[in-house]
Amino acid sequence: MTNLQVPLLAFDELTVQRGETSLCEGVMLDLTEGSICHLIGANGTGKTTLLMQLAGLIPVLTGDVYYKGSAGVPLQPLYVSHQLGINSSLTVAQNLTFLLNLYGIKPTSADIDEALAWVGLQGFETISSSHLSAGQTRRITLARLYLLTPQVTPLWLLDEPFTALDVDMVARIQARLREFADMGGAIVMTSHQPVVVANQVLDLSDYMV
Repeated sequence: MTNLQVPLLAFDELTVQRGETSLCEGVMLDLTEGSICHLIGANGTGKTTLLMQLAGLIPVLTGDVYYKGSAGVPLQPLYVSHQLGINSSLTVAQNLTFLLNLYGIKPTSADIDEALAWVGLQGFETISSSHLSAGQTRRITLARLYLLTPQVTPLWLLDEPFTALDVDMVARIQARLREFADMGGAIVMTSHQPVVVANQVLDLSDYMV
């Protein structure tokens, strides 16, 4: 078996639980390099909870998670959640710099300018984040995608990344997801919108308790 055949991420008989309540049981997934998995399911099936488990924010109590064939996820995946993590007292550039520093990236001014231009925030570098709309604030968190590569974070966990974005920005994000996967990364994401670049689907409704 070659390395390419070993899943980048796999879980076996995983239970998705919120507190003491099991939402789904026996969840299975193999995610190889190049995979973009659209995580779907009825409301209350635990899509966000599962992403938080994979990100290490909620413990996995039942089932096994493997990264490249070894138990656990030793690296820090990129996790973009509903809780944006933006500090309203910082400027747009300062917030993006902080988010990138979490993954060991020390961006140059040119890097910041290019990433913000990619999400349509050129000229906003020194603006206080408190003055932004919800959609603009969302774009700060997504600007990371422009600079992060599989060599830095091979696994992306994205919770509704298209929320509050216009059609053109959604298309730009989807193109970046495909590019990241083609470079050897893997993605698990939720979205109420179609994910045209997805090549896998995991429906948690199939595993509801």
